[in-house]
Amino acid sequence: MIPDPHQPDRPMFAECLDWVLNSQREEGFWGEFDGYGVPTIDCLPATLACMVALKRWNVGAKSIDKGMAFIHANAEKLLEEKYNPCPRWFAIVFPAMVELAGSVGLEIILSDGLKATVAKIFNQRLQILNTEELVDKYHYPPLISYLEALPSWYDISREDIVKHLSDDGSIFQSPSATAHAFMVSGKEECVAYLQSLLQRCPAGVPPIYPMDEELVKLSMVNQLQRLGLAQQFVEEIDEILSVVHRSYMNRERGARQINFVPAQLYKDSLAFRLLRMHGHSVSPWSFCWFLHQEDIKDHIKNNSEHLSSVLLNVYRATDLMFSGEYELEEARSFSRNLLEKSISLRHIHDNLVVFPQFRRMIEQELSLPWTARLDHLDHRKWIEVNEIDTLWMGKASFYRLSCLHEDDLIRLATENYKFRQSIYNKELVEVTRWSKDLGLSNMGFGREKTTYCYFASAAASSSQLPHHSEVRLVVAKVAILITVADDFFDMQGSLDELESLTEAVRRWDGRGLTGHSEVIFKALDNLVNDIAGKYIHQQGGECDIAKILHDMWYEAFSSWLTEAKWSKSGYIPSTEEYLRTGMISIAAHTVALQGSCFLNPSLPIYKLTPAQYEPVTKLLMVITRLLNDIQSYQKEQADGKTNLVLLHQKENPETDIEDSISYVRGILDEKKKELLEHVLSDGLSDLPKSCKHIHLSCMKVFQMFFNSRNEFDSNTSEMLEDIKQAIYIPLEFQTSKTKEGFPKVNAILGPTFKNQTIRSFTAHSIPLPMPRVGYGKMFMPLKFKTCFI
Repeated sequence: MIPDPHQPDRPMFAECLDWVLNSQREEGFWGEFDGYGVPTIDCLPATLACMVALKRWNVGAKSIDKGMAFIHANAEKLLEEKYNPCPRWFAIVFPAMVELAGSVGLEIILSDGLKATVAKIFNQRLQILNTEELVDKYHYPPLISYLEALPSWYDISREDIVKHLSDDGSIFQSPSATAHAFMVSGKEECVAYLQSLLQRCPAGVPPIYPMDEELVKLSMVNQLQRLGLAQQFVEEIDEILSVVHRSYMNRERGARQINFVPAQLYKDSLAFRLLRMHGHSVSPWSFCWFLHQEDIKDHIKNNSEHLSSVLLNVYRATDLMFSGEYELEEARSFSRNLLEKSISLRHIHDNLVVFPQFRRMIEQELSLPWTARLDHLDHRKWIEVNEIDTLWMGKASFYRLSCLHEDDLIRLATENYKFRQSIYNKELVEVTRWSKDLGLSNMGFGREKTTYCYFASAAASSSQLPHHSEVRLVVAKVAILITVADDFFDMQGSLDELESLTEAVRRWDGRGLTGHSEVIFKALDNLVNDIAGKYIHQQGGECDIAKILHDMWYEAFSSWLTEAKWSKSGYIPSTEEYLRTGMISIAAHTVALQGSCFLNPSLPIYKLTPAQYEPVTKLLMVITRLLNDIQSYQKEQADGKTNLVLLHQKENPETDIEDSISYVRGILDEKKKELLEHVLSDGLSDLPKSCKHIHLSCMKVFQMFFNSRNEFDSNTSEMLEDIKQAIYIPLEFQTSKTKEGFPKVNAILGPTFKNQTIRSFTAHSIPLPMPRVGYGKMFMPLKFKTCFI
């Protein structure tokens, strides 16, 4: 809208007008679709603004006609059916665009019913303008950031505008407000800001500028991880996070301007989670700084619905809590309470309506802990959402951070998921045949959990393992054998049979065994020989681990025998005695350690011996036992067995069963924090990072099976559906609703210097090790939702 000072009949920024001419949707509007392909509410003021710009410069008559037709056909439906009451930003902007359209001769014809609705919106604006300060701590974004939409009768002086100019010449980094500030004040700093913006974003204007480039990079890393594509960009992700970590280590603490707090908190909480997950040492105070500033907490509370994505990021960051990090506990409680409030309101914030997937994302995060979700299924859910990292930071609704080739990225993630499914399907067939051939799947007693065991092995480790990995098969087979043998000791074998089988395992000699004992030992011998043989081959003919594996399995069988003797004799062990045996009998370490032998780098073989178990291994053993005991105490009580919940109640007769569950859960929560610290921190263990992450994956599997009930012993429809989604049901690629025409931000994912080549997502093409997918290399420049006013 700013005229060229040398040619007043032409716009100063003609390229922006060209963008308006070229970016109208086929349906006649400018703006976004929601998650269902329906135009969002922001298309109304956006379309009015674009039509006004075309009318102002006397171009695009056909585009104006199409836009007007869209407004007349859809305004009533959008305003009355989907957005009642309307959000604050809309109550400020929409009336201004209606008035502006009328001032240039664009008449909006309203039905009688719509007139009443629009009148309410105008009254809402009047209330806002009469009660809010230009800048205060109670509203975000501040009123002055809507400068271009404030009516002519609103009392704001040139001095007020100049006083609120930032050092870069902008009004709260809003291009549209800054453009209006220039037309009112004539300040050269404003036009310099706008010229800088157009040089950087020549094809269109983002709603906020400058964008924090570190945040853009972090968001891209987050996006790749959540789509399941991080393995294709390992070096680039490591380089970005190393740079961000150095930046955070050198950052000085200082006062934060309250109206920029949300942007900083979003970035800091995202950085904390990504850095900690990748093994960088980072303090919780890197994002928990807001907890000790009451004015900032009040600001967040007062704007919690608008800042729902910030609060979700804070909540997700607290998933990675170590022992003693009480500030993270406080941040988790603070963010959870406000998120629960947001999704429970009768008239929820527009962001949760416009993007219903985002609402469901919040609900899932609050209802199902991260430790109970498996990576592979998380990737599928994120691909299906296909909203690409929604951010709250625009003045109107969300503005979305993604990449110019969004459809290519989603297509790649879809094909990657389907490729993994094809591998998992074949491996499940192999594991099922193995179990059947060895007689494990038709023992006639206990649980037949071949599919469960393979599903857990595959779905929990998809972020850590390459497409083709021996680890999944080893883990699944070990878990199947443990399930069958444990059931034999629990419900089928006589004491004599159990003692004979355990002794046979000690000697590693199955002669004299019959029936089920013989089947179990032969399957065990087959499995151990297979693992040891493949390990020798992997290590180039050295390092026979058969004897070490014999000892590990004897440890498990001995613990099962001990528990069987307790059960058959009615003996009640002490808590200490029970845990000493129970953490072995759960056999989670038996799974994790044998799987770790086939990682790269692999587990040092001396770590397979009980005396050399790392603290992270012992923590896994305790955690999985406690998870099992909390959900299985009723079944075990009925079977005449004991567990930690029942032992605590027996030793504390004044307590009820819920008190005992709470006591065990308290221990469990603390141990999980300790395990996370050992997995995600350097210096606490000399295990390779990949081995530590297998421990984490194993813990997540148990958390998934025993989160709210004993899912492993059941065949619930939810579990069966998850298995189908993970292995069988194809994931279909769906193109995003957004189309070309968004501005490209140059050199945003990596620094570029003259005469120097820098590895970055924009400057470097990444070869993908997936020839069947149909992609060779991919470039990923960014795009932003356009600022329309």
